[in-house]
Amino acid sequence: MPDAVEDALPRAVALSWGVAERPQRGPKRELSIERIVETAIAIADADGLGAVSMSRIAGDLGFTTMSLYRYVTSKDDVLALMQDTVCDVPIPPEPDPDASRDWRQGLREWAIASIHIIEAHPWFPDIPITGAPMMPNNLAVLDWGLREMRGLPLADAEKMSVALLLSSYARAVGIVERDLRLSRRDDAPPQNGEAFAAALGELVTPERFPDLAPLIRSGAYTEDGEDGQDDFAFGLERILDGIERYVAARASGEPITAAEPRPEEIPNDKAVR
Repeated sequence: MPDAVEDALPRAVALSWGVAERPQRGPKRELSIERIVETAIAIADADGLGAVSMSRIAGDLGFTTMSLYRYVTSKDDVLALMQDTVCDVPIPPEPDPDASRDWRQGLREWAIASIHIIEAHPWFPDIPITGAPMMPNNLAVLDWGLREMRGLPLADAEKMSVALLLSSYARAVGIVERDLRLSRRDDAPPQNGEAFAAALGELVTPERFPDLAPLIRSGAYTEDGEDGQDDFAFGLERILDGIERYVAARASGEPITAAEPRPEEIPNDKAVR
């Protein structure tokens, strides 16, 4: 691998691809980048991302903090490698080229895999997104999603937009579901149940909230209704419906209305509104 490739990549990215020079380990050969990352993931899984520090990792491994810097340049390297490591998910094998492809099912499974990562590692979305994926496991997951769209009459940019749409949806719902799970685990005041619904029903009156009040009374707002609908699955199917409609329009040659650009932000200063 040319040195220019390593020099052009952030340290964590180069490490993830195996193109960064690694230190020669001592006689005991006990410390490695893999062990550092595995320990950091275990800490985050148990105590949250905020508990991950170079000193905590070193202490759990039985080494000094400075010894870690022979392997990584900063905590940011560790966080990036943690994020890529947990993206090492089972990817379905390449399908038979002669078999019919159910792209909806493929993208459905792809989106579900994304939310499963957050379920397994609740800290995952707390690592900031700083740019397009560059690390191997992240790119393998993206490649899987693009493979499911291989036969669709979409331009490259449209396929990337579909991938962003689905991954962003899974990430957003995953964060909400995670926060609700954590609140229940931490014995936060319940936001559902008969007592809560009754109290909310007294406050949310039909006069002030004509469309919300019936949902409070039916139990839909507090998830006590009889339907038991999976909100993530419902939203995912509606997104796939929209993609299917768009794909059909593309296939038929129907003119596609370009998306309107995002409006400029409304100033907060009332004097200029």
